[in-house]
Amino acid sequence: MISKQHKSPRFLVIGAGSRGSAYARAVNVATNGSIVAVAEPDLFKRREFGKKFISTSDEETDVPTKEFSGWQEWLDWELELRANGRGSSVDGVFICTLDPTHVGIIQALAPLGLHILCEKPLALSLKDCLSIQSCLQPREGLHGTQTAEKVFSIGHVLRYSPHNTILRKLLLQERVIGSVVSLEHTEPIGWWHFSHSYVRGNWRKATPEGVGSLLTKSCHDIDFIMWLLCSPALDHVSGEHPHLPSTISSSGHLTHFKKARKPSKAGNATNCLSCAAEPECNFSAKKIYRDRWLQKERDAGWPLKIVVPEIEDLVSTSGWDAGENALMRKLGEDYDDSTVDRQKLAEENYFGRCVYECDNDVVDTQQVTITWDEEAGNTDPHRGPKTAIFNMTYPTQSQCERRGRIYGTSGEMTYDSKSISVYSFADDKVVTHAIPQQSAEEMKSHGGGDYGLARGFVEAVDAVENAGMAVDEAQRKFVGCTLEECIRSHAVVFAAEEARINRQVVHWQRWWDEKKSTFPID
Repeated sequence: MISKQHKSPRFLVIGAGSRGSAYARAVNVATNGSIVAVAEPDLFKRREFGKKFISTSDEETDVPTKEFSGWQEWLDWELELRANGRGSSVDGVFICTLDPTHVGIIQALAPLGLHILCEKPLALSLKDCLSIQSCLQPREGLHGTQTAEKVFSIGHVLRYSPHNTILRKLLLQERVIGSVVSLEHTEPIGWWHFSHSYVRGNWRKATPEGVGSLLTKSCHDIDFIMWLLCSPALDHVSGEHPHLPSTISSSGHLTHFKKARKPSKAGNATNCLSCAAEPECNFSAKKIYRDRWLQKERDAGWPLKIVVPEIEDLVSTSGWDAGENALMRKLGEDYDDSTVDRQKLAEENYFGRCVYECDNDVVDTQQVTITWDEEAGNTDPHRGPKTAIFNMTYPTQSQCERRGRIYGTSGEMTYDSKSISVYSFADDKVVTHAIPQQSAEEMKSHGGGDYGLARGFVEAVDAVENAGMAVDEAQRKFVGCTLEECIRSHAVVFAAEEARINRQVVHWQRWWDEKKSTFPID
């Protein structure tokens, strides 16, 4: 645990959206760290974040807490602060901005020598991921000084939920089903959730290389699989090398959200509020946002605050009717496909838009198969041949509640994000393992993963800054993941996307060696 006698680690949050708020809440509730600054261009989001999460005073330093209109403004202020001999205003930073911005922010902040936690995905191309890895290597920093290695973490929250930490311990340390032979893992995205985020929302478009929802939605599922089947069994013990994959293949399609699936009754309508088919349509924006979340659930948080950022404040000050009026105005916004500015369209979301008339192109269903060969000269039965099959799919009742089954040489394990059951061949019995009870707030945060991730990062920073622990030791002990592992799991995603697009089987080591020679790390 973090000692309260130590100086409280101080953090900047870049991006005051849902992810920045989630991590800030976890830091304030579950650690002795403090959020002292936020960088966010949206004035309303910035002020709301400041009121909810930023420490109002700090007795340990005369550096004031601040709110900034962007990370560049904070950087200029920080550089001036250091130039005046007042040191750094923060120990670390949470980067929670839109995916395309991560690489530029990390490259700009790297010379400052800060501890960094970046929301997933790290970047939208393998080239940018490797560029980030390169810029975070120790090198000459500000004023000719050598930057020391710092703690790095990524928003792969599945590693940190109590459910999954228990699952991994049972699987790899206690070996309750012997050696793993195969694994099946499913991410059920949720039928309306996919339409919200990946048809109407920010993540509806693939990158120029064709990489899409596997990266933006399921990169931490691929990381979860690699954590179970590739990474060393004991995260905090160095020396054991990873069991690297042999082959990767994938297939996937955009099965539903396209004009060919539009009901004939909808005619030329492009907005739910003026569509004749709306009463029968499952994806009606009116049904999802107004009828369900506003009127039935009476919940002005996510997803309503994504549609109308100020709706929580509006409801609390003026009531639910005012919130509904603002919501319906927003849902009524639309565009003419023949005259719209494509660049502007890419930067905005139209949550009342017909799901069959959006500019989305990411797949809504995808499967990935990863195989491992037995290592040459191997005598460890746990490093033999094995196969993992991942299924990402949208038409599900469950929303992001992962489920799966793992087959071993002496038993079988099933999991569903809430419980873990183990069947043993030896005694023909099933044992169900209880998951520690968490608060309702933690359970809503990726089953406690957000809290576990933030806690581990802050504890690692505290250990380095206040207890003199070596960075690599703190990284292993508290974060449980190295930058190299993060890059590798992202690389598996890019390999899977290349396999899907080109309809081929990727031979991992050959592919990885080729990519690293194309984009060398300094």
